[in-house]
Amino acid sequence: MNTKIYTRDGAESGSLELPESVFGVAWNPDLVHEVVVGMQANSRAGTAHTKDRSEVRGGGAKPWKQKGTGRARHGSRRSPIWTGGGVTFGPRNEKIFSVKINKKVKTKALACVLSKKLADNEVFFVDSLAMEAPKTKDAKAVIAALAKGTGTESLATKRKNAAIVVLADRSQATEKSFRNFGNMEVVMAKDINPVELLTYKYVVVADAASSVEVLQNRIAPTPKSN
Repeated sequence: MNTKIYTRDGAESGSLELPESVFGVAWNPDLVHEVVVGMQANSRAGTAHTKDRSEVRGGGAKPWKQKGTGRARHGSRRSPIWTGGGVTFGPRNEKIFSVKINKKVKTKALACVLSKKLADNEVFFVDSLAMEAPKTKDAKAVIAALAKGTGTESLATKRKNAAIVVLADRSQATEKSFRNFGNMEVVMAKDINPVELLTYKYVVVADAASSVEVLQNRIAPTPKSN
């Protein structure tokens, strides 16, 4: 499986052999849905909390006597039907939303998403995006050149969730150059996950050979010889 590699100027600079185990996996929507929903559940803070009738203040005395007033009988101002009373079935901070996601299932979902995006021509491989200094102007020029060279105008014009830039290693200059774009994100190849990939339309893989190697080691590592 071969793919084109582009320069930061949008010109083709060669080709790259992609591993089938990473970019040639069949699409499995049920598995991807399971992993994405699980990861979103695990990221929930779970801090929302409402007080029930045993936690709100007041209500020590009966509002009025049981009979003879002509009004409905009530025993406490803490009742949920009273203003300022407790909340029924509200969110509680003791509820646990986290779910277990098997490692093999998670890596399989990652491979499914990468393969699907490659099949949909939404993954672009760049030989290098190294920046000498943090400059948003230079990053914008790179995105415009890639959009023109790959024939995907929306890469440069999409207002929300346009692209996620994948780096093989940390580069503060590169990260800061792309950080000011509200429609883009920069992540390391070792940290990328299905939720991030599905959030953005395009995937720009910098340092193509090294990044693909990192992804392959995550998804289908080579067995160690004894």
